[in-house]
Amino acid sequence: MKWIIVFWLGLASTFAGDDSPVGTWKTFDDKTGRPKSIVRITEQGGELSGKVLQVLESAEGPHPLCRPCEGERKDQPVEGMTILWGAKKDGASWGDGEILDPENGKIYRVTLTPLDGGRKLEVRGYIGVSVIGRSQTWQLEE
Repeated sequence: MKWIIVFWLGLASTFAGDDSPVGTWKTFDDKTGRPKSIVRITEQGGELSGKVLQVLESAEGPHPLCRPCEGERKDQPVEGMTILWGAKKDGASWGDGEILDPENGKIYRVTLTPLDGGRKLEVRGYIGVSVIGRSQTWQLEE
């Protein structure tokens, strides 16, 4: 009887999926659909942060700088840069954080929603209200 319970608990956890954005993600160019970068998202103290591990494609070449950024990020390498911070769990999503777009140097509010059993991540950046913004789908890096 015990093995039946263990079996069903194991099976249930397999289908439950992972509802956390923590992991390494591949981002994609909005225009071309080609892979653009690799971002690692971590969690500390209930808040997420995301750092660019590698730029895969850039108009500036393999190691672009954040030229349009302001403050301490101005002209700094995009690789190694923290571009996501402060998101907290809110039901099935993570919100109340911010995300930097290194191409234009702007910082947006962000909502992250795991999809497809945690294999994909909808990243919605916006100013003001979430309805006015744009979404990208990132894929979990194997």
